[in-house]
Amino acid sequence: MMDDIIVIKGLVKRFGDKTAVNGLDLSIRKGELFGFLGPNGAGKTTTLRCVATLTGFDEGTILVGGHDVKKEPSAAKSCMGVIQQQVSLDKDLTIRENMISHAMYHDIRKKEREEKIAELSDFFSLGEYLDKPVDSLSGGWKKRAAIVCAMLHNPEVLFLDEPTSGLDINARRLLWDIIRKLHAEGTTIILTTHYIEEAESLCDRVGIIDKGKIIALDEPRVLCDKVGSIAVEFAEEGKTQYRYFKDRDEANAFASTKEGNVSIRKTNLEDVFVELTGKSVGAQT
Repeated sequence: MMDDIIVIKGLVKRFGDKTAVNGLDLSIRKGELFGFLGPNGAGKTTTLRCVATLTGFDEGTILVGGHDVKKEPSAAKSCMGVIQQQVSLDKDLTIRENMISHAMYHDIRKKEREEKIAELSDFFSLGEYLDKPVDSLSGGWKKRAAIVCAMLHNPEVLFLDEPTSGLDINARRLLWDIIRKLHAEGTTIILTTHYIEEAESLCDRVGIIDKGKIIALDEPRVLCDKVGSIAVEFAEEGKTQYRYFKDRDEANAFASTKEGNVSIRKTNLEDVFVELTGKSVGAQT
């Protein structure tokens, strides 16, 4: 479809005798904020790395902005900005020097890069930190600086792999605001995350991935409603049990049959994932 900026068909990636991505099909719409959710080792980061041309793959096709990543890697890369889990900035340089280095890598001329650095620094409130070495900054500011560098060449697509991993809650929420800003500006964003609240708060659609395959794909609330919009938690046989219902009346009726501590709440994406896979988010496959 013309509205699909990323199209993945039959993607297979193996590491020796292990298949990390197993025939994955996925289309991501232009301007969408799309989230991958799943346990460690499910294949979400590997999929992102294949799409972002950071690693090769064994079977299938990937188009980014209409460019085949195998046949036209340079054209595909020109559409992308990539932020990996570990910030890849030169820690001995200042933020400004890192920006200049990234801009030169993309052949951005001096006048244009100076204007772009000023524009993005203002957008991300980085002005007072521009001439500080990267290694002197907190994790949150390093992530901001990495996003700025990735945005210098005006990519249509931004890949964020666990962007808030290791950040405290304040830094995480500030980064959420930045992601929302970029999304509002029209950037297509693909993020991998273990944080349920991150996916529910930010994403237009979420793909739940397990054993290298997409096992569920839709808007967060729609996925929850498919399981049952209301969850009941109760203790039974020494374990916390969960049951899901289409509305609160049904949930209340069931809860009234249980003794002890019983809670009724909205279903969340973690419930969806556990119901589909039997594992908690962040667990090993």
